[in-house]
Amino acid sequence: MKPNETILKTAYVQAQKAFKEDEVPVGAVIYNSNTGEIISTAYNETEKTKNPLAHAEILAIQKACETLNTKRLNGYSLFVTLEPCVMCAGAISLARLDAVYFGAFDPKTGAVLQGAEVFKHTQTHHKPIVLGGLNADENGKILTDFFKAKRK
Repeated sequence: MKPNETILKTAYVQAQKAFKEDEVPVGAVIYNSNTGEIISTAYNETEKTKNPLAHAEILAIQKACETLNTKRLNGYSLFVTLEPCVMCAGAISLARLDAVYFGAFDPKTGAVLQGAEVFKHTQTHHKPIVLGGLNADENGKILTDFFKAKRK
């Protein structure tokens, strides 16, 4: 199931929370692929936690696994406001998410539909459905605004 407007908005709200906390504004939502029920939400927390692994996708996967008491998220999908990096793409595959939908493309570190294209490799055991560019303008703008402010 492609994410509906509620899921898209929920992820964007998570990105806004990150922005307000001076984190790279990326938000993620894991939801039931059949019902659309949201299981977990997260945003980047690398600065707060001093942990380079605290990407929104990783945190959302951890929360979903804890909530569902499982290490596999078959039947669940991820929406994230920015194209996942290599680390997050690996975690998505290991978690066995059905699908990954993302907002803005990331030409520098995106690894799903550009760059490393993790899910195209034969070594990648689980390959989710992928669709990018959802609400790309809005999701890209918050990132652009964040980095413009950082450069000042």
